[in-house]
Amino acid sequence: MASIRQEKIAELLKRELSLVFQKEARTLCQGAMVTVTTVRVSPDLANAKAYLSIFAGPDKNEVLKNIRENDKAIRYEVSQKVKNQLRKTPEFMFYLDDSLDYADEIDKLLKG
Repeated sequence: MASIRQEKIAELLKRELSLVFQKEARTLCQGAMVTVTTVRVSPDLANAKAYLSIFAGPDKNEVLKNIRENDKAIRYEVSQKVKNQLRKTPEFMFYLDDSLDYADEIDKLLKG
């Protein structure tokens, strides 16, 4: 169970990551639409797991690979935005959120 502080920081990071992905969509996301669905912050606030949904673009795994390769630049961009709220910006780990694909698959199985 996450503390209230962890939840607040997770929401702040989610908002700022979304803005970074909007601003840098052409370079970071290779033209794909990337949505940050969830951010989970560790209790010591040193690590953050960001779950991403990737739509309308090249292969999802290629986009995720490019985002992971540029994680230091993304962390720097976010740290510039939240430097007044946080002393230290957490390290980001990016994961593909396939919950929508999973829900579609379950829906197809139930219908068919």
